[in-house]
Amino acid sequence: MCEYCGCQSLTAIDELTREHDEVVNLISHVRDARRDGDTARMAELARRIGTVLEPHTEVEEHGLFPALADDFPEQLAALEDEHRRVEAVLAEAESGTPSDLTWPDRLISVLDLLRLHILKEQDGVFPAALAALSTEQWEAVEAVRARAGNRVEQPAG
Repeated sequence: MCEYCGCQSLTAIDELTREHDEVVNLISHVRDARRDGDTARMAELARRIGTVLEPHTEVEEHGLFPALADDFPEQLAALEDEHRRVEAVLAEAESGTPSDLTWPDRLISVLDLLRLHILKEQDGVFPAALAALSTEQWEAVEAVRARAGNRVEQPAG
């Protein structure tokens, strides 16, 4: 993913990027399961994606986005709308494999949206945050992360 602007040198952005990387990896497994006709596996992977995205979205929407809202209100509103769209389809698998025969195709469609969404954040939001946020704003983002936690394994080191 993005490595050109230096934003990953900040712990908050590095963690968000690791979560994006994990989601992209899981999306590839969903595509494999879809190709194999394994809807139960798709549902399991959808739950795993939701688990990664839960604290991730909280950090974005309650830490990062508010700090950028004055400068980019329409863009951030669109990203939050995409969060809701992704969450709605993922939530259909919370209790098991959805019986709706349209769900696998809708899941693939929303994961395509999610993949583009991730690019928007990494190529737009994260570099903008690097340029615009004050130390106090980064501390507020870190406080949200501390409350939300992290569902992706931290690298050794």
